[in-house]
Amino acid sequence: MFDEQQLAKARAFRHDLHRHPELRYAEVRTSEKVAERLKALGYQVTTGLAGGTGILAELDTGRPGPVIAFRADMDALPILEANTFDHRSTHEGCMHACGHDGHTATLLLAAERIMQDQAQLNGYLKLLFQPAEEGGNGAEAMVKDGVLDNPRVDAVFGYHNRPGFEAGMLFAKAGPAMGGNDTLKVTIKGTSGHSAMPHLAVDPIYVGSGIIQQLQGLVSRHKSPLEAGTITVSAFHAGDAPNVIPGEAELLVNIRSSTAASREAMAGHVEQTVAGICSIHGAQYQLESLHAVPPVINDPEWAETVLEAGRRFGVSDHIELIDYMPTMGAEDFSFYLNEVPGCFFFVGNGTEGAYLHNEHYDFNDEILPVAAGTFVALVRHLMMSSEQAS
Repeated sequence: MFDEQQLAKARAFRHDLHRHPELRYAEVRTSEKVAERLKALGYQVTTGLAGGTGILAELDTGRPGPVIAFRADMDALPILEANTFDHRSTHEGCMHACGHDGHTATLLLAAERIMQDQAQLNGYLKLLFQPAEEGGNGAEAMVKDGVLDNPRVDAVFGYHNRPGFEAGMLFAKAGPAMGGNDTLKVTIKGTSGHSAMPHLAVDPIYVGSGIIQQLQGLVSRHKSPLEAGTITVSAFHAGDAPNVIPGEAELLVNIRSSTAASREAMAGHVEQTVAGICSIHGAQYQLESLHAVPPVINDPEWAETVLEAGRRFGVSDHIELIDYMPTMGAEDFSFYLNEVPGCFFFVGNGTEGAYLHNEHYDFNDEILPVAAGTFVALVRHLMMSSEQAS
Protein backbone atom coordinates (compact mmCIF):
# COMPACT_ATOMS: atom_id res chain seq x y z
CA MET A 1 0.00 0.00 0.00
CA PHE A 2 2.94 2.33 0.76
CA ASP A 3 6.28 2.46 -1.00
CA GLU A 4 9.54 2.68 0.91
CA GLN A 5 9.99 6.37 0.10
CA GLN A 6 6.64 7.20 1.70
CA LEU A 7 7.45 5.15 4.79
CA ALA A 8 10.91 6.69 5.11
CA LYS A 9 9.37 10.16 4.89
CA ALA A 10 6.82 9.27 7.58
CA ARG A 11 9.52 7.92 9.90
CA ALA A 12 11.65 11.03 9.39
CA PHE A 13 8.67 13.29 10.09
CA ARG A 14 7.84 11.31 13.23
CA HIS A 15 11.42 11.54 14.49
CA ASP A 16 11.45 15.29 13.87
CA LEU A 17 8.28 15.71 15.94
CA HIS A 18 9.76 13.55 18.69
CA ARG A 19 12.85 15.77 18.82
CA HIS A 20 10.66 18.86 19.14
CA PRO A 21 7.74 18.00 21.44
CA GLU A 22 5.26 20.70 22.41
CA LEU A 23 2.78 20.73 25.27
CA ARG A 24 -0.98 21.14 25.00
CA TYR A 25 -2.17 24.27 23.20
CA ALA A 26 1.47 25.16 22.45
CA GLU A 27 1.95 22.90 19.40
CA VAL A 28 2.98 25.86 17.23
CA ARG A 29 5.89 24.30 15.34
CA THR A 30 4.07 20.97 15.01
CA SER A 31 0.97 22.67 13.63
CA GLU A 32 3.00 24.66 11.11
CA LYS A 33 4.81 21.55 9.89
CA VAL A 34 1.58 19.57 9.55
CA ALA A 35 -0.27 22.36 7.75
CA GLU A 36 2.63 22.86 5.34
CA ARG A 37 2.62 19.17 4.48
CA LEU A 38 -1.15 19.01 4.00
CA LYS A 39 -1.16 22.03 1.70
CA ALA A 40 1.62 20.49 -0.37
CA LEU A 41 -0.50 17.35 -0.75
CA GLY A 42 -3.41 19.41 -2.10
CA TYR A 43 -5.85 19.50 0.81
CA GLN A 44 -7.93 22.54 1.68
CA VAL A 45 -6.41 23.52 5.02
CA THR A 46 -7.87 25.60 7.86
CA THR A 47 -5.52 26.52 10.71
CA GLY A 48 -5.92 28.36 14.00
CA LEU A 49 -8.63 26.10 15.42
CA ALA A 50 -9.10 25.00 19.03
CA GLY A 51 -7.18 27.84 20.61
CA GLY A 52 -4.78 28.36 17.72
CA THR A 53 -2.97 25.13 16.84
CA GLY A 54 -5.78 22.87 15.61
CA ILE A 55 -5.99 22.00 11.90
CA LEU A 56 -8.80 20.87 9.62
CA ALA A 57 -7.80 19.47 6.22
CA GLU A 58 -10.60 18.75 3.74
CA LEU A 59 -10.91 16.78 0.52
CA ASP A 60 -14.14 17.37 -1.40
CA THR A 61 -14.36 14.89 -4.26
CA GLY A 62 -17.29 16.77 -5.81
CA ARG A 63 -19.21 13.50 -6.02
CA PRO A 64 -21.98 12.36 -3.67
CA GLY A 65 -20.93 9.99 -0.95
CA PRO A 66 -20.31 9.72 2.79
CA VAL A 67 -18.67 12.40 4.92
CA ILE A 68 -16.02 10.79 7.10
CA ALA A 69 -13.43 12.23 9.47
CA PHE A 70 -10.10 10.97 10.80
CA ARG A 71 -8.34 12.40 13.83
CA ALA A 72 -4.73 12.59 15.08
CA ASP A 73 -3.55 14.25 18.30
CA MET A 74 -0.35 16.31 18.35
CA ASP A 75 0.60 17.28 21.92
CA ALA A 76 3.37 15.93 24.15
CA LEU A 77 3.76 15.49 27.91
CA PRO A 78 5.75 17.30 30.64
CA ILE A 79 8.09 14.34 31.20
CA LEU A 80 11.90 14.32 31.17
CA GLU A 81 12.93 11.78 28.52
CA ALA A 82 15.38 9.06 29.57
CA ASN A 83 15.96 7.60 26.10
CA THR A 84 19.34 8.03 24.41
CA PHE A 85 18.52 7.38 20.74
CA ASP A 86 19.23 10.01 18.11
CA HIS A 87 15.66 11.34 17.90
CA ARG A 88 15.25 11.89 21.68
CA SER A 89 13.65 15.12 22.81
CA THR A 90 15.67 18.31 22.60
CA HIS A 91 13.19 20.11 24.88
CA GLU A 92 14.17 19.59 28.51
CA GLY A 93 11.30 18.21 30.58
CA CYS A 94 9.03 17.57 27.59
CA MET A 95 8.65 14.42 25.49
CA HIS A 96 6.27 12.47 23.29
CA ALA A 97 5.57 9.79 25.88
CA CYS A 98 2.18 8.77 24.48
CA GLY A 99 2.92 8.41 20.77
CA HIS A 100 1.11 11.46 19.46
CA ASP A 101 4.12 12.07 17.23
CA GLY A 102 3.36 8.66 15.71
CA HIS A 103 -0.35 9.37 15.44
CA THR A 104 0.35 12.60 13.56
CA ALA A 105 2.86 10.91 11.24
CA THR A 106 0.34 8.10 10.68
CA LEU A 107 -2.42 10.39 9.48
CA LEU A 108 -0.05 12.34 7.25
CA LEU A 109 1.14 9.08 5.68
CA ALA A 110 -2.48 8.07 5.10
CA ALA A 111 -3.27 11.53 3.73
CA GLU A 112 -0.57 11.16 1.08
CA ARG A 113 -1.80 7.74 -0.04
CA ILE A 114 -5.45 8.82 -0.02
CA MET A 115 -4.68 11.74 -2.32
CA GLN A 116 -3.29 9.27 -4.87
CA ASP A 117 -6.77 7.69 -4.99
CA GLN A 118 -8.59 11.03 -5.22
CA ALA A 119 -10.04 10.50 -8.72
CA GLN A 120 -11.73 7.28 -7.60
CA LEU A 121 -13.28 8.60 -4.39
CA ASN A 122 -16.84 9.67 -3.70
CA GLY A 123 -17.89 11.90 -0.83
CA TYR A 124 -16.04 14.18 1.54
CA LEU A 125 -13.04 13.58 3.81
CA LYS A 126 -11.98 15.62 6.85
CA LEU A 127 -8.65 15.20 8.60
CA LEU A 128 -8.55 16.58 12.14
CA PHE A 129 -5.15 17.37 13.65
CA GLN A 130 -5.99 18.16 17.24
CA PRO A 131 -4.09 19.88 20.05
CA ALA A 132 -4.32 19.26 23.78
CA GLU A 133 -5.52 15.70 24.15
CA GLU A 134 -3.44 15.42 27.30
CA GLY A 135 -5.70 17.03 29.86
CA GLY A 136 -6.76 19.98 27.71
CA ASN A 137 -9.93 18.62 26.09
CA GLY A 138 -8.70 19.67 22.68
CA ALA A 139 -11.31 17.48 21.01
CA GLU A 140 -14.06 19.41 22.75
CA ALA A 141 -12.52 22.65 21.47
CA MET A 142 -12.35 21.26 17.93
CA VAL A 143 -16.02 20.25 18.09
CA LYS A 144 -16.99 23.71 19.33
CA ASP A 145 -15.12 25.18 16.35
CA GLY A 146 -17.38 23.21 14.02
CA VAL A 147 -15.02 20.64 12.51
CA LEU A 148 -17.82 18.05 12.36
CA ASP A 149 -20.17 20.41 10.47
CA ASN A 150 -20.51 21.93 6.99
CA PRO A 151 -20.88 19.25 5.79
CA ARG A 152 -21.94 17.20 8.80
CA VAL A 153 -19.73 14.18 9.43
CA ASP A 154 -21.39 10.77 9.12
CA ALA A 155 -18.70 8.83 10.98
CA VAL A 156 -15.44 9.68 12.77
CA PHE A 157 -12.40 7.47 13.35
CA GLY A 158 -9.20 7.68 15.35
CA TYR A 159 -6.71 5.33 16.95
CA HIS A 160 -4.17 4.88 19.69
CA ASN A 161 -1.05 2.77 19.78
CA ARG A 162 -1.11 0.21 22.58
CA PRO A 163 2.08 -1.06 24.21
CA GLY A 164 1.72 -4.58 25.57
CA PHE A 165 -0.01 -5.85 22.44
CA GLU A 166 1.65 -7.52 19.47
CA ALA A 167 3.20 -4.95 17.14
CA GLY A 168 0.87 -4.32 14.21
CA MET A 169 -2.15 -6.03 15.75
CA LEU A 170 -5.30 -4.15 14.68
CA PHE A 171 -8.16 -4.39 17.16
CA ALA A 172 -11.29 -2.62 18.27
CA LYS A 173 -13.99 -2.99 20.90
CA ALA A 174 -17.67 -2.37 20.30
CA GLY A 175 -19.33 -0.23 22.97
CA PRO A 176 -17.24 1.03 25.93
CA ALA A 177 -13.61 1.10 24.78
CA MET A 178 -11.84 3.55 27.11
CA GLY A 179 -12.72 5.06 30.46
CA GLY A 180 -14.18 8.41 31.29
CA ASN A 181 -12.15 10.70 33.53
CA ASP A 182 -13.57 13.16 36.05
CA THR A 183 -11.32 15.08 38.44
CA LEU A 184 -13.01 17.01 41.25
CA LYS A 185 -11.65 19.27 43.97
CA VAL A 186 -13.49 19.16 47.30
CA THR A 187 -12.75 21.96 49.76
CA ILE A 188 -14.03 21.29 53.28
CA LYS A 189 -14.47 24.38 55.43
CA GLY A 190 -14.49 23.62 59.15
CA THR A 191 -13.63 25.65 62.23
CA SER A 192 -10.04 25.70 63.44
CA GLY A 193 -9.18 25.07 67.06
CA HIS A 194 -6.77 23.63 69.61
CA SER A 195 -6.13 19.91 69.44
CA ALA A 196 -6.82 19.72 73.20
CA MET A 197 -10.35 21.09 72.69
CA PRO A 198 -11.73 19.33 69.57
CA HIS A 199 -15.32 19.86 70.71
CA LEU A 200 -14.92 23.57 70.05
CA ALA A 201 -13.75 23.00 66.47
CA VAL A 202 -15.14 21.44 63.30
CA ASP A 203 -12.33 19.17 62.16
CA PRO A 204 -12.10 19.10 58.33
CA ILE A 205 -9.60 16.22 58.49
CA TYR A 206 -12.10 14.05 60.33
CA VAL A 207 -14.85 15.13 57.94
CA GLY A 208 -12.61 14.46 54.96
CA SER A 209 -11.75 10.97 56.16
CA GLY A 210 -15.46 10.20 56.38
CA ILE A 211 -15.97 11.46 52.85
CA ILE A 212 -13.15 9.21 51.59
CA GLN A 213 -14.76 6.16 53.17
CA GLN A 214 -18.23 6.94 51.87
CA LEU A 215 -17.06 7.66 48.31
CA GLN A 216 -16.02 4.02 47.98
CA GLY A 217 -19.64 3.09 48.65
CA LEU A 218 -20.54 4.70 45.32
CA VAL A 219 -18.35 2.09 43.60
CA SER A 220 -19.59 -0.90 45.58
CA ARG A 221 -23.23 0.03 46.13
CA HIS A 222 -24.31 2.49 43.42
CA LYS A 223 -22.40 1.39 40.30
CA SER A 224 -23.51 -1.82 38.66
CA PRO A 225 -20.99 -4.64 39.25
CA LEU A 226 -21.30 -5.40 35.53
CA GLU A 227 -19.73 -2.05 34.65
CA ALA A 228 -16.21 -0.80 35.27
CA GLY A 229 -15.29 2.17 37.41
CA THR A 230 -13.01 3.42 40.17
CA ILE A 231 -12.83 6.33 42.62
CA THR A 232 -9.42 7.45 43.82
CA VAL A 233 -8.72 10.21 46.32
CA SER A 234 -5.35 11.25 44.97
CA ALA A 235 -4.59 14.13 47.33
CA PHE A 236 -5.59 15.20 50.86
CA HIS A 237 -4.11 18.47 52.12
CA ALA A 238 -4.82 19.99 55.54
CA GLY A 239 -2.95 21.73 58.33
CA ASP A 240 0.74 22.16 59.14
CA ALA A 241 0.93 22.39 62.96
CA PRO A 242 1.04 19.49 65.47
CA ASN A 243 -1.44 20.95 67.97
CA VAL A 244 -3.90 22.79 65.73
CA ILE A 245 -7.06 21.53 64.11
CA PRO A 246 -7.00 23.31 60.74
CA GLY A 247 -9.92 25.26 59.40
CA GLU A 248 -9.82 23.83 55.90
CA ALA A 249 -8.96 20.65 54.02
CA GLU A 250 -8.76 19.89 50.32
CA LEU A 251 -9.32 16.59 48.52
CA LEU A 252 -8.68 15.72 44.89
CA VAL A 253 -11.00 12.99 43.64
CA ASN A 254 -10.42 11.10 40.37
CA ILE A 255 -13.23 9.00 38.92
CA ARG A 256 -12.92 6.52 36.05
CA SER A 257 -16.08 5.18 34.41
CA SER A 258 -16.93 2.87 31.53
CA THR A 259 -20.35 4.21 30.51
CA ALA A 260 -22.60 7.20 31.01
CA ALA A 261 -24.52 5.15 33.58
CA SER A 262 -21.44 4.23 35.64
CA ARG A 263 -20.24 7.83 35.41
CA GLU A 264 -23.56 9.11 36.77
CA ALA A 265 -23.58 6.49 39.52
CA MET A 266 -20.24 7.77 40.80
CA ALA A 267 -19.50 11.33 39.66
CA GLY A 268 -23.19 12.17 39.77
CA HIS A 269 -23.41 11.34 43.48
CA VAL A 270 -20.20 12.86 44.81
CA GLU A 271 -21.80 16.15 45.82
CA GLN A 272 -24.68 14.37 47.55
CA THR A 273 -22.16 12.32 49.53
CA VAL A 274 -20.00 15.32 50.43
CA ALA A 275 -23.00 17.42 51.41
CA GLY A 276 -24.37 14.71 53.66
CA ILE A 277 -21.12 14.11 55.57
CA CYS A 278 -20.44 17.83 55.94
CA SER A 279 -23.97 18.48 57.18
CA ILE A 280 -23.66 15.85 59.92
CA HIS A 281 -20.57 17.56 61.34
CA GLY A 282 -21.47 21.19 60.70
CA ALA A 283 -18.89 21.78 58.00
CA GLN A 284 -19.30 23.70 54.74
CA TYR A 285 -17.89 22.64 51.38
CA GLN A 286 -17.10 23.72 47.85
CA LEU A 287 -17.04 21.29 44.91
CA GLU A 288 -15.20 22.16 41.70
CA SER A 289 -14.86 20.14 38.50
CA LEU A 290 -11.24 20.43 37.32
CA HIS A 291 -11.41 18.10 34.34
CA ALA A 292 -14.12 15.99 32.71
CA VAL A 293 -13.85 13.57 29.79
CA PRO A 294 -16.70 11.17 28.97
CA PRO A 295 -16.06 7.47 28.31
CA VAL A 296 -15.18 6.39 24.75
CA ILE A 297 -18.20 4.47 23.44
CA ASN A 298 -17.70 2.93 20.00
CA ASP A 299 -20.63 2.35 17.69
CA PRO A 300 -20.76 -1.47 17.23
CA GLU A 301 -21.41 -1.28 13.48
CA TRP A 302 -18.56 1.15 12.87
CA ALA A 303 -16.22 -0.96 15.01
CA GLU A 304 -17.01 -3.93 12.78
CA THR A 305 -16.51 -1.71 9.72
CA VAL A 306 -12.96 -0.78 10.80
CA LEU A 307 -11.99 -4.44 11.10
CA GLU A 308 -13.83 -5.41 7.92
CA ALA A 309 -11.94 -2.74 5.98
CA GLY A 310 -8.68 -3.88 7.52
CA ARG A 311 -9.31 -7.49 6.49
CA ARG A 312 -10.51 -6.51 3.03
CA PHE A 313 -7.32 -4.65 2.22
CA GLY A 314 -4.93 -6.83 4.21
CA VAL A 315 -3.52 -4.16 6.50
CA SER A 316 -2.55 -6.61 9.28
CA ASP A 317 -2.04 -10.32 9.84
CA HIS A 318 -3.76 -10.06 13.22
CA ILE A 319 -7.16 -8.34 13.30
CA GLU A 320 -9.49 -8.88 16.22
CA LEU A 321 -12.72 -7.62 17.79
CA ILE A 322 -12.03 -7.76 21.51
CA ASP A 323 -14.68 -8.15 24.21
CA TYR A 324 -12.89 -6.34 27.05
CA MET A 325 -11.76 -2.78 27.69
CA PRO A 326 -8.00 -2.66 27.08
CA THR A 327 -7.60 0.28 29.45
CA MET A 328 -9.52 2.54 31.83
CA GLY A 329 -7.35 5.41 30.66
CA ALA A 330 -9.28 8.35 29.25
CA GLU A 331 -9.23 9.72 25.71
CA ASP A 332 -10.96 12.92 24.64
CA PHE A 333 -11.92 11.35 21.30
CA SER A 334 -15.14 10.71 23.23
CA PHE A 335 -16.19 14.30 22.52
CA TYR A 336 -16.38 13.47 18.80
CA LEU A 337 -18.26 10.23 19.47
CA ASN A 338 -20.77 12.12 21.61
CA GLU A 339 -21.66 14.10 18.48
CA VAL A 340 -21.46 11.53 15.66
CA PRO A 341 -21.00 7.74 15.55
CA GLY A 342 -17.67 6.15 14.78
CA CYS A 343 -14.88 4.06 16.23
CA PHE A 344 -11.67 4.59 18.16
CA PHE A 345 -9.49 1.58 17.30
CA PHE A 346 -6.11 0.35 18.50
CA VAL A 347 -2.85 -0.84 16.96
CA GLY A 348 -0.42 -2.86 19.06
CA ASN A 349 2.89 -1.06 19.67
CA GLY A 350 4.77 -4.22 20.71
CA THR A 351 5.23 -6.24 23.87
CA GLU A 352 8.79 -5.28 24.77
CA GLY A 353 8.90 -1.49 25.05
CA ALA A 354 7.90 0.88 27.83
CA TYR A 355 4.27 1.71 28.51
CA LEU A 356 2.57 5.03 27.77
CA HIS A 357 3.52 8.10 29.85
CA ASN A 358 6.85 6.50 30.72
CA GLU A 359 10.22 8.27 30.39
CA HIS A 360 11.51 5.38 28.23
CA TYR A 361 8.53 5.16 25.88
CA ASP A 362 8.87 5.48 22.10
CA PHE A 363 6.37 4.99 19.30
CA ASN A 364 7.16 1.91 17.20
CA ASP A 365 7.77 3.03 13.59
CA GLU A 366 7.11 -0.52 12.37
CA ILE A 367 3.37 -0.06 12.99
CA LEU A 368 3.04 2.98 10.71
CA PRO A 369 1.94 0.91 7.66
CA VAL A 370 -0.77 -0.85 9.69
CA ALA A 371 -2.12 2.28 11.36
CA ALA A 372 -2.02 4.45 8.24
CA GLY A 373 -3.18 1.51 6.15
CA THR A 374 -6.31 1.21 8.27
CA PHE A 375 -7.26 4.82 7.49
CA VAL A 376 -6.60 4.23 3.79
CA ALA A 377 -8.60 1.00 3.91
CA LEU A 378 -11.54 2.84 5.49
CA VAL A 379 -11.49 5.43 2.70
CA ARG A 380 -11.43 2.76 0.03
CA HIS A 381 -14.10 0.72 1.80
CA LEU A 382 -16.46 3.65 2.31
CA MET A 383 -15.67 6.12 -0.46
CA MET A 384 -14.95 3.87 -3.47
CA SER A 385 -17.36 1.80 -5.49
CA SER A 386 -16.86 -1.97 -5.27
CA GLU A 387 -15.39 -2.04 -8.78
CA GLN A 388 -12.92 0.76 -8.05
CA ALA A 389 -11.83 -0.71 -4.71
CA SER A 390 -11.20 -4.20 -6.03
